[in-house]
Amino acid sequence: MEISRRLGAFAVCVALLSACSGSDSGSSSVKDDGRLLVVTTVAPITSIAANVIGDRAQIVGLVPEGTNSHTFEPPPSAAELLSTADVVFINGLQLEEPTKALAEANLRDDVPLVELGDRTIDPDQFKYDFSFPESEGKPNPHLWTDPTLVKVYAQLIHDTMVGVDPEGAATYNTNLQAFIAIVDEFDDAVSATFETIPVNQRKLVTYHDAYAYFADTYGWNVVGAVQPADFGEPTARDVIELIEQIEAEDVPAVFGSEVFPSPVLEQIANETGAIYVDDLRDDDLPGEPGEADHSWLGLMKFNFVTMTDALGGDSSGLTGFDVRNSALDEATYPQ
Repeated sequence: MEISRRLGAFAVCVALLSACSGSDSGSSSVKDDGRLLVVTTVAPITSIAANVIGDRAQIVGLVPEGTNSHTFEPPPSAAELLSTADVVFINGLQLEEPTKALAEANLRDDVPLVELGDRTIDPDQFKYDFSFPESEGKPNPHLWTDPTLVKVYAQLIHDTMVGVDPEGAATYNTNLQAFIAIVDEFDDAVSATFETIPVNQRKLVTYHDAYAYFADTYGWNVVGAVQPADFGEPTARDVIELIEQIEAEDVPAVFGSEVFPSPVLEQIANETGAIYVDDLRDDDLPGEPGEADHSWLGLMKFNFVTMTDALGGDSSGLTGFDVRNSALDEATYPQ
């Protein structure tokens, strides 16, 4: 098909793709029950923190599930919450800059503001891609899709909490070791499951590239992503180039986002003959707060099973994996 005809065909489709902005969820007041107050940002980090901290502190997430965490603007009420926090954990790597700025303006001087991603990898390990080009200076921040890096997040949370609350060291130690054991077991199941996918089909085309670090660890190829660096709409030429790359590499499936439905991505799948799967999740946990699947582990299991099934693998070894937490998760997850 000639590029000129494709450009015309996709001009209308590209116009339909809307950039999703963060919603104003507000921040409900937190009752002082004598425990420490830990504030987090995106739901996967809230879940990881809950696994390490348990009931030693109140844990409150700031970024509502189902919003674009890259563009989320915290409501003014978040300033009051941050002013009473004892610890703040954010992903960092420039994911939550408005929230970071609000925290820096409102935290007490002695309160740790921990950027987990920046402490997990060095600048020479940063990943850049279509959604996160090096020219923009913002690396891909989605480290939590790689279980091996999540163990580092958990260790950093543990170390911070022991420093703030040394009397809880035994609890944090126990929870951390239990969580790492679960992640290691999960990593083994994931690796075995991915071995069932033909090597030449371990390819990802997504709406938003959340899997750059994951791909490195598990030997996958991230072919491309639709969403550009400004989180707006791709140009028609961007779309055509992605189609041509999918066709050249014979990509079997393209993955949309449960949070950000994309008519452009669906049309790309139709054009190339690839399977279209529209329910991958970047940081929106499955289920409802309080349910077992509503966790970082539940999120990753859901995504990895979805990928495996669409790319010709056998997910049975992963579908039976027991999703559980290492500690009681009573964190607040704004919806």
